[in-house]
Amino acid sequence: MQPVSYLVTPPFSELAALMRQSAAEKSQPNWQEAFIDAVDGIAGLTAVDGAALISDQYELLAFGAKIGRRHGGGQVEQVIVTEPIVDGVATVVHPLELGGTRHLSAAQFVQDQPDCVALVASVDGRFTIFAWSPCEHMVHAHRVETLLM
Repeated sequence: MQPVSYLVTPPFSELAALMRQSAAEKSQPNWQEAFIDAVDGIAGLTAVDGAALISDQYELLAFGAKIGRRHGGGQVEQVIVTEPIVDGVATVVHPLELGGTRHLSAAQFVQDQPDCVALVASVDGRFTIFAWSPCEHMVHAHRVETLLM
């Protein structure tokens, strides 16, 4: 059984259009309501198995996408993990220590595409942001669920 990828043509750009508006427009209650509606619409699509792909301009490009490893690229072996807590210390772990397939896929995606960011929300309540660390030359996993409480 293969996952189904849903290409969004043209890209869903409601959030992108809202983000391009001026600061004065963004302070209006109707803008804030439209923003919440746009985010909720995209968030609902993340319930579908697979990844939601969003451009750096906040356009939804696809959802339900399967992320594969870059042809010829190495497998991600370790990531550096941090949490925004007092006395928090960065640790280096194998990506499977962070969670399951979603975490491994996200870490691999960022290693293969270092100019991208991957967000993973787990059923256990954890929220992790994966980004390439040019200083560490490895994937950095930021555990941020404490900021969302």
